[in-house]
Amino acid sequence: MKEFAYQRATAVHDALESVAENNTKFLAGGTNLVDLMKRGVETPARLIDVRALPLNGISEARNGDLVIGATTTNSETAAHPEIRRRYPALSQAVLAGASGQLRNMATTAGNLLQRTRCAYFADLASACNKRVPGSGCAAVEGEHHNHAILGTSPSCVATNPSDMAVAMMLFDAVVRYETLTGKGEIPIARFFRPVGDTPNVETTLPTGALITSVTLPRRAEGRRSRYRKVRERASYAFANVSVAADLTVRLGKVREVRIALGGVASHPWRARIAEERLLGGPATPERFRAAAEAELAAATPLPHNGYKVPLARNLVQAVLTDLTRQE
Repeated sequence: MKEFAYQRATAVHDALESVAENNTKFLAGGTNLVDLMKRGVETPARLIDVRALPLNGISEARNGDLVIGATTTNSETAAHPEIRRRYPALSQAVLAGASGQLRNMATTAGNLLQRTRCAYFADLASACNKRVPGSGCAAVEGEHHNHAILGTSPSCVATNPSDMAVAMMLFDAVVRYETLTGKGEIPIARFFRPVGDTPNVETTLPTGALITSVTLPRRAEGRRSRYRKVRERASYAFANVSVAADLTVRLGKVREVRIALGGVASHPWRARIAEERLLGGPATPERFRAAAEAELAAATPLPHNGYKVPLARNLVQAVLTDLTRQE
């Protein structure tokens, strides 16, 4: 592991000034960054520890939005009564994402910014455009059974590993940040960049910005949501496919619906086509299946990950059908 300097920040402005120096990164829980440093994938010369900054906790804004601080741990988020009551899919996603030990360390901002778990990204001997732009993508011709089927490009077929981000996408979360020139916010629908020709640039967060919180817009009372994840073992593993869904049915018709997919793209995938197909129509398993098929029509699977297409279709149908039974 390469030698690095360490500094604990006590004020947001000080942290921002420090990270402006070359090859400096923020450190919170470190559950992803430190692993990558051990492998030599990340080689920062300096780490700025932000855990002591006043960015922790969950509170309700005057307008009813819920604000989750950037350094709030995943355990705190999953257990919070208002998250469990108003945004149950988020609590379920966080609980599905990692063991209790990791949830006790991992933070909200760190979870959103975690890097792909593609084996070629973590292997310095392999070609990876995320790690070394222009070097190629070894996964295209190599081991890719758990790689992306939607929104890919010849430059990269890696998936985003975050469970939490899928639920955040479902609920139209807003990421708030601060830079040396002021504060800003990014709707999560625009937070993750399409993979394109620059897969190494993963978000639209400005250079040197520090995420300060994530806001969940207020939800009507009684709304139901669900997160379901298919993985290769019952213990903690990254998703083959996951689905977060929010559904309101009245008189047998779909009045409101949101669907987000994980494990299928380089970012959490909002299923807008499926949502449009379902809105106003009958809430039946057949309709759910047809809507999922319409969403997945754009899938471009590789030779060994085509199973994700029927898996995603069936999972969407199952989760939405489950939600209708709760109405």
